[in-house]
Amino acid sequence: MNFLAHLHLAHLAHSSLLGNLLADFVRGNPDDAWPPRVVSGIYMHRRIDAMTDGLPEVKEAREWFRPATRRVSPISLDVMWDHFVSRHWAQLSPELELADFIRQAQSEIMPALAYAPQRFVNLNDYMWRERWLERYQDMAFIARVLNGMAARRPKLAALSDSWQDLDAHYAGLERLFWQFYPRMMALASSKSL
Repeated sequence: MNFLAHLHLAHLAHSSLLGNLLADFVRGNPDDAWPPRVVSGIYMHRRIDAMTDGLPEVKEAREWFRPATRRVSPISLDVMWDHFVSRHWAQLSPELELADFIRQAQSEIMPALAYAPQRFVNLNDYMWRERWLERYQDMAFIARVLNGMAARRPKLAALSDSWQDLDAHYAGLERLFWQFYPRMMALASSKSL
């Protein structure tokens, strides 16, 4: 899962949106560095990542990547799942417009930037200003995201080629998304994540 899916599942679980978004920027034990609600969100994010990586649907999707891009398939798939969450938001959360959800999330997260790691501050600066969460609906934007990550981290250069795998298997990936994401939503809603 990437940013939007983590925020969506946190919302369903009434968990800290800040903690769930911040988790990738916090190493080790966060207990002494953040308030308990944020710490709980960080742990939820970590559980979701571990659970998602072990899903049979995700394992199947990784096999669809070419040998040259399979190593980066977990990252590519995380971005792709956000594409489907954004694209199908009206079906997934008909009670709340995506734009309204994004405004709510931003208003919860922005006050914490004063004491957040600089990398997290930088992410937030770009993410909200450039409307990433809404733009995930567009596959051209997904390609741009993957190319940007590849450019920033030479070890992940294969990400720029992985877009071809996503595009080639789009229908199958969407089918797998609809198999596992509603289960994740149900677990979040029942506070079982």
